[in-house]
Amino acid sequence: MSTAALPADFLRAIAESFPADFLTREPAELQEYGRDWTRVYAPAPGAVVFPRTTDEVARFVALCHQHRVAVVPSGGRTGLAGGAVAMHGEVVLSLKRMTRMESVDLLGNTVRVQAGAVTEAVHQHCAPHGLTWPVDFASKGSSTVGGNIATNAGGVKVIRYGLTRQWVLGLQVVTAQGQVLELNGALEKNNTGADLRQLFIGSEGTLGIITEATLKLTRLPGKQDVFLFAVPDVAAVLRLFRDARHAPLVLSAYEFFTDKCLARVQRHRKLRSPFEASSGCYVLLESEGGDPAAVEAWLGSLFERGLVTDGTQAQGAAQAQELWSLRESISESLSATGVLHKNDISLPVANLEAFCSELDAVFASRYPGWEICLFGHIGDGNLHVNVMKPDAVEKADFFAHAKQSDHAMFDLVRKHGGSISAEHGIGLLKKDYLDYTRAPGEMELLRTLKRALDPAGILNPGKILDA
Repeated sequence: MSTAALPADFLRAIAESFPADFLTREPAELQEYGRDWTRVYAPAPGAVVFPRTTDEVARFVALCHQHRVAVVPSGGRTGLAGGAVAMHGEVVLSLKRMTRMESVDLLGNTVRVQAGAVTEAVHQHCAPHGLTWPVDFASKGSSTVGGNIATNAGGVKVIRYGLTRQWVLGLQVVTAQGQVLELNGALEKNNTGADLRQLFIGSEGTLGIITEATLKLTRLPGKQDVFLFAVPDVAAVLRLFRDARHAPLVLSAYEFFTDKCLARVQRHRKLRSPFEASSGCYVLLESEGGDPAAVEAWLGSLFERGLVTDGTQAQGAAQAQELWSLRESISESLSATGVLHKNDISLPVANLEAFCSELDAVFASRYPGWEICLFGHIGDGNLHVNVMKPDAVEKADFFAHAKQSDHAMFDLVRKHGGSISAEHGIGLLKKDYLDYTRAPGEMELLRTLKRALDPAGILNPGKILDA
């Protein structure tokens, strides 16, 4: 496996077998395609290639296997765990040109797309038929289907629709040897042994490269109501969630963020809060359906019972988007207004309250006086913990301290039966902590699987674990 200069005969074979614009070594493009949204690692790829078809991917990967050249698959590069970083001379395989979307199958409610199709483009492709792929994120305008599947992405609608893997019927995958696999097609039922498709969902490009997918669709939701509530603290967020679970409506999203997140959004995006007074936390709730009179009565009771201190309901689509923007602009705003250390953790929903009550003690002891920006998808047990670098602390010292301090948080995650990564994967950033979530027997099985499918170790090497 090459981590230095690319072999001359490898480059010669590419020049002879692929279009002239297939490969680039332009410094600006190496920098752009060599990283994801993680800014911890310096990108240093040896080249970037841009295939247009599965055949080109397969022939290229076969060459890489033959010459022991490492490959880093690349989609929209919106990941936050370093899973798409190329830092040791690897070749980045970008799927940005593979954006074809086939006609929507209105009988089977499916659509087949190439892996480079952007999430929002898939939504727009299906919407005229009254259908949608209900996988939705703040990054939907740049995230791609292949990356979503490779990381089993979550997002803001998991409470209603579940994770990405639940909306993938079939996959086309290129193996480490360049073989093309067609896994499950458009079948709803296929009881013929182990479901190989599931091996590649969530594997972060370490076992194979997803090039096409058959996606399962559902009906577009009807009328959706969007509310923003102000509550004093995280405990109140959880009390309101417990109540909303039994409200006369169908929850499609339940998001929260702290006042510190809102302040960063307002600083970066200049967005206005709908409330005159500030509050410790905010809850964005989206619902589908429900009897209007019953919903109105429930909303009124929230104030009577002291579950919220303020609230507003969007009047129309434009106002709903304004409220959603307060939540969806957080990640971008945090990165734009400071240096930060991110964690993406999950807990069983039933254990969230106990976990959050103990989390304050971790912050107080490990990050005294530091700014902590919390937000997340409370409805599915997912918290995003963002520690902002104090101005007086050097960047290297900040990351060293933050990384060391993670052990205390992950001990708490393990204690409450949680995961160190809810939806951003392991990549490079969480690699050293995988054993907090995975037992030794599981770790060995993961290594065995990697060695079996990628014996030369060329596919996204060093990500998740070392085989």
